[in-house]
Amino acid sequence: MEQAERVSKINYYLDIAQTVAQRSTCLRRKFGAIIVKNDSIVSTGYNGAPRGRANCCDMGYCLRDKLNIPRGERYELCRSVHAEANAIIAASRETMIGSDLYLVCIDPKTEEPLPGTCSCQMCKRLVINAGISRAIVRENSDTYTVYDVNDWIKNDDSLGTIGY
Repeated sequence: MEQAERVSKINYYLDIAQTVAQRSTCLRRKFGAIIVKNDSIVSTGYNGAPRGRANCCDMGYCLRDKLNIPRGERYELCRSVHAEANAIIAASRETMIGSDLYLVCIDPKTEEPLPGTCSCQMCKRLVINAGISRAIVRENSDTYTVYDVNDWIKNDDSLGTIGY
């Protein structure tokens, strides 16, 4: 009997993160994140409004969309707590040190992964402070990009073009 090909460990965890993203309440982008250490899931998170507040999917609109705000700008107007932040909130720092963050972004219109996404500047800061070692981001159903969090420390995108 022919043995079925097993999904890779990374795609296994990315598949779980993609399932977590299905809980997202965002109308713009559905994100799912899981934190894994020593081959064990530490926590999960998806993007959505803080507990007890109305979700965009319940209100039927996204304020950032209404105001035509481009991706990556004016996050203070977003109702959601990001997936990475929710996963980090749900775990202790001790369990996150040296862990991996798996992240998937889904287009709500197509329900397909969106390539070329990564954590925003604020979430990168949270990931750094949590002690997470790598971020693994799905590009499509089979491919992904691995980010070394140490590179986020060295290449400080919060400085922009200002040369401090």
